[in-house]
Amino acid sequence: MFQKLGIFQMAHAMATHAGRLQVVTAQNMANADTPGFKAKSLTPFKDTLRTSGTGTAQRATRSGHLNGAAPDGPVAIPARIILDEAAQSDPNGNSVAIEDEILRSVEAKRQHDRALAIYRSSMNILRTSIGRT
Repeated sequence: MFQKLGIFQMAHAMATHAGRLQVVTAQNMANADTPGFKAKSLTPFKDTLRTSGTGTAQRATRSGHLNGAAPDGPVAIPARIILDEAAQSDPNGNSVAIEDEILRSVEAKRQHDRALAIYRSSMNILRTSIGRT
């Protein structure tokens, strides 16, 4: 019953995206001195989340509710790895800037922490609603 709550799916998608962003950032940093290496990035999280298209309108949560079928809710599509075209290249053709990668790593940590905070808050609300604290 509680496995398909949209908020938990979104928190999972956010945490997964943050983990993949951290992996791409680590690969960029590891190849900072590799001649010809082009810095990579991920598509932003907002571009990887596909919603049911209902927005804030009422929607069915189970098959008999509101005379309709239950929608799947938010679904995460895999983030694509893209080349960072805006990055300046060194004379050896490498486009990795350590400073940019450090900032990207910090943003990935913030995104992961935000996903965990959403998950924790949702679990607290769920526990309170069923009478457990």
